[in-house]
Amino acid sequence: MISLNLRRASSKAAGLLAILALSAVLPAFGDETCNSPYIAKLIKGQEDYVYVWTLGVEGLGDGSDKLVTVDVSPRSKNYGKVIHQVSVGSRGEAHHMGFTDDRRHIWAGGLAGSEVYVFDIAANPAKPRLVKTIADLGDKTGYIGPHTYYALPGRMLIQALSNTRDKGGVTGMALYNNKGDFIASYPMPVEGGGDGYGYDLQVNPRKNVLLTSSFTGAANYLRPLGELVKDPEAMKRFGNTMVLWDLKAMKPKKIFSVPGAPLEIRWSLKPGDNWAVTAAALTSKLWLVKQDAQGEWQAKEVATIGDPAKIPLPVDISITRDGKGLWVNTFMDGKTRYFDLSDPEAPKQTYEKQTGRQVNMISQSWDGKRVYITSSLLANWDKAGADNEQFLRGFTWDGKELKQVFEVDFTKEKLGRAHHMKLGSKALRSAYRAPDSPPKLASAR
Repeated sequence: MISLNLRRASSKAAGLLAILALSAVLPAFGDETCNSPYIAKLIKGQEDYVYVWTLGVEGLGDGSDKLVTVDVSPRSKNYGKVIHQVSVGSRGEAHHMGFTDDRRHIWAGGLAGSEVYVFDIAANPAKPRLVKTIADLGDKTGYIGPHTYYALPGRMLIQALSNTRDKGGVTGMALYNNKGDFIASYPMPVEGGGDGYGYDLQVNPRKNVLLTSSFTGAANYLRPLGELVKDPEAMKRFGNTMVLWDLKAMKPKKIFSVPGAPLEIRWSLKPGDNWAVTAAALTSKLWLVKQDAQGEWQAKEVATIGDPAKIPLPVDISITRDGKGLWVNTFMDGKTRYFDLSDPEAPKQTYEKQTGRQVNMISQSWDGKRVYITSSLLANWDKAGADNEQFLRGFTWDGKELKQVFEVDFTKEKLGRAHHMKLGSKALRSAYRAPDSPPKLASAR
């Protein structure tokens, strides 16, 4: 056991570096291809549950944001049905969530404020419980709109989208231990070509790098989309950068120009690969971040998604575990596309299907045989009328065709707007940690 004395923020950060140094050689693994490599792997085959973080809608059910559990085990009598829901008692633009490294808890939050909700999924994976609300993010850091929750050994790194000062896009990251105690904050760079904006973050421990992307602030993303796009000045306030960080030092090393709001980041999980991809929402482009022959990291545009003139608005992406394929969802045309990444320098679209009138998040199983899609982007950006479908849809994928096998209508069920997903397993009841998960060190004191 290694003892860490983390009484001051600087020494706490130093303790994090020691943890990361121990974990840097661990292989990437997981049962969703966007999970942190530090998360315990507990789903060996078919997942049992999909947890859906859901935006509350006034007048629909209790109107609150909630975590909804859907049974997705084909052998279950409840297959494709909602079996549990737990509300947070308020509405705050529920958006993303993430597992802790031991997979006992899910952390989730909303973009309208700074609260972070902690759900216990270990005691009963079918029925998560809200056990803690972390309310000091704004006070400790000046950041609001917690977006990405990325598990590190014994820690959670949170990427925020906005700030308390002007609700703009200049923001940063916050580090907490798994108990919910604040440790340190890291501002997004605003010098050397940086715009200070944030969105997603993903780690490649073998290369000792953290990669971040950028979006916009609350003053923009809480506005109605139709109103926003007619405001030329507001449209200038979107992120156009990605940042490569030294993971152990938590310091920015290089800033890339990536126009058009680069969103989700996905590292190739194939052993030996040294690249990641992202999709730029406003320009409808795929970008590659990769080491060149001299070992220098470079970013370049490598493919076009749909017809950029029609603004398909690529939102979520999901990479296959062998790094050879990429799913891309585009919100405006409701399409799901598959790109062949055999040559990451030249991705080629090989499949597309309209999977909804509006689609946002996409998650695939580790074996690549199942794909899950949800509908909601943001409360004020979702479509109106008949186009405002709110759903979780499950598909099978045989390498040639997506076949829908179930649907949960979130409006009909009076749940709200279906957004982010995580996969769950009954195995969590008997195994809180997998044997091959990273070592946990002493909690911060």
